[in-house]
Amino acid sequence: MTPRPRLAVSLGDVRGIGPEIVAAALADERVRAAADLRIVGPANAGIGVDEQVGEWPADGARSEALAGQLAGAAVERAVDLALAGSVDGIVTAPLDKHALLAGGYHYPGHTELLAARTGRPVAMMLAATRPSAAMPNPLRVVLATTHIPLRDVPHQLTRETILSAVAVTRDGLREWFGIAEPRIALCALNPHAGDGGRFGREDDLLLAPAAREAHVHGPFPADTVFVRAMRGAFDAVIAPYHDVGMTAIKVAAFGSAVNVTLGLPFPRTSPDHGTALDIAGQGLADPSSMIESILLCADIVRRRQLTS
Repeated sequence: MTPRPRLAVSLGDVRGIGPEIVAAALADERVRAAADLRIVGPANAGIGVDEQVGEWPADGARSEALAGQLAGAAVERAVDLALAGSVDGIVTAPLDKHALLAGGYHYPGHTELLAARTGRPVAMMLAATRPSAAMPNPLRVVLATTHIPLRDVPHQLTRETILSAVAVTRDGLREWFGIAEPRIALCALNPHAGDGGRFGREDDLLLAPAAREAHVHGPFPADTVFVRAMRGAFDAVIAPYHDVGMTAIKVAAFGSAVNVTLGLPFPRTSPDHGTALDIAGQGLADPSSMIESILLCADIVRRRQLTS
């Protein structure tokens, strides 16, 4: 009998919906059956914490910078617990990127912070694994470049970034999702994959050679490759930049998709949405993606336990 998964759950930005969706997840029978959770965050966050990092003032100086500092510290503590073997994986509630910067963490988001904290090459995946009428097969989208301006994509989308994303994705699909021979597609950069150079040469001169070298399919136009994946042609799609990949999966499965950081020495998952500061504390937050994040992280832990 495999050990019960132990997961650290960071509360994210406590001004947002993180604490309430974590509380809702804790009350869910599926979550309680799936794993033992250790909540990481500041005192006075509106939910009991097992690992305290600082204190959110009961009143007074509740600044954006403090919220970002506490959110970053909670992620660091969760990572340290995982690296020490105290937990098997981590689940992170949403943080606010501007607040994170104001709090002294010079990272665009969780993915880059996790990469720096662990010293590992990582890849950001959004995974929707529960089939539906609109999506009969899992859709997994991995970003070759993450949180950068669109104008910088042609400069940062290189052979090396594509090959790294493919390698991390292939290993993650094998080890974390149990797919022995992953079928990976590369999404094109330009409309119609450049249409023979009419709309840009990057797909012919950069993406196609990288795809051949990495032994993946493509590049295929963005307006068809994700549909093909949802119909079962591919196990994952590498997207060249943030919005083309995120838009595809969020239209297909918003609220049930899960953010997975591939390449870490432990599984990390997160909801597919942000802090929702505008509805925090109003009882409107949907915990579905947080619940899915915990369940998927626990599934990955169990799969790793069975194969180790």
